[in-house]
Amino acid sequence: MEPVTRYARSDDVTIAYQVIGDGPLDLVVVPGWVSHLEEAWRDPMYRQFMLRLAAFTRLIRIDRRGTGLSDRVPRQATLEQRMDDVRAVMDAVGSEKAALLGVSEGGPMCTLFAATYPERAEALILASTMASGVHSEDYPWALTLEQHEAFLNHVEEAWGTGFSAAIFAPSTKGSEQAVSDWARLERNAVSPRGARELFAMLARTDVRHVLPTVSVPTLVLHCDGDRATRVGGGRYLAEHVPGARYVEFQSDDHVLWQGRNSDAFLGEIEEFLTGSRGASEPDRVLKTVMFSDVVDSTKRAVEIGDRAWGQLLGQFHDTVRATLATWRGEEIDTAGDGFFAAFDGPARAVRCACAVRDALAHQGIPVRVGLHTGECEIMGGKIAGVAVHTGARVATEAEPEEVLVSSTVKDLVAGSGLVFEDRGRHMLKGLPGEWQLFSAAT
Repeated sequence: MEPVTRYARSDDVTIAYQVIGDGPLDLVVVPGWVSHLEEAWRDPMYRQFMLRLAAFTRLIRIDRRGTGLSDRVPRQATLEQRMDDVRAVMDAVGSEKAALLGVSEGGPMCTLFAATYPERAEALILASTMASGVHSEDYPWALTLEQHEAFLNHVEEAWGTGFSAAIFAPSTKGSEQAVSDWARLERNAVSPRGARELFAMLARTDVRHVLPTVSVPTLVLHCDGDRATRVGGGRYLAEHVPGARYVEFQSDDHVLWQGRNSDAFLGEIEEFLTGSRGASEPDRVLKTVMFSDVVDSTKRAVEIGDRAWGQLLGQFHDTVRATLATWRGEEIDTAGDGFFAAFDGPARAVRCACAVRDALAHQGIPVRVGLHTGECEIMGGKIAGVAVHTGARVATEAEPEEVLVSSTVKDLVAGSGLVFEDRGRHMLKGLPGEWQLFSAAT
């Protein structure tokens, strides 16, 4: 269920917040440049990341004033006002002391809060953030004033198009769906002029002189290829906050929940806050799984030889991966002539499967594809469960160049415009009962 959005009053401004979980430790997440509590929740990766945090904390999320579901304001807030907003939310939820997670532009404010109110800051986590927003001789990792101005002009022109996906989540490159999702978040979070004014505040932000006064336990997390906040800024924070622990990851992504490092981020945060990494329970989510394989692969390999077969498999894998990027599919595993992927939407999965089949048919590579939707267990980036076995069994029943789906998939995409032909009832090896299967087309 989506968390309930509530409001706290900070002077004459209302600040939107949500509370998730009931752990023994309060954790306040302070977002960066712009945010939208409810829009962000639609992102499966973001939602899963936050739910994992809420498994060992009482998680408190906010929208900063001027953005998301909080009040729009005539002028952008100072760091002091933003600290007041966090205190107002903590007071509203009865939190006397909380750990602070400052993400990106939220980091400087959390740093100042921890130094100013150590009696209310349990700990400080600085993720993908910085100490200063503008370039100087002794802080060369930020934008110059000229670069700021150029970027501000670009922001106002491109806002609402999803341009920020390439900056904050470059691992989504090639995914039209990801760009569309970021575009919707941009539009809902703030207006183009508001986005410009919010980012302009960054050039006036500098908390370097505050760092030595931070006395609470501090964890600094940063990715070495971060394009939004360069890794030198993260190292600087760790060097100047007394006793700070620093962990660096290999990735180009700026947001914590995107890409291959999300589990590692979570593990570091949990260990820092609780002293241990709990035995992770598998996350159970609804997924549409897709299995595809080359028709008569063994016969084909014998006919064309090892070298040509290896080239054909490479062509097969490249085509599937390119199509997955377009339809926001997630590659899970490959094994020879087989490909296993997962989707958070069944209609996208069917359209992707049809696109894979058609693209490979044009290349003279016939494939069969099977899909099923069900609850899957996710742990360590792997997907398992009965739904996975079902999807694999559906694929074995498909004819050459056919996309075959379970009745569950067909029922979930009603009204999508997809076309289905009844292929009758089948016994699926190892699974109870008979299964109604359908051939799919776009």
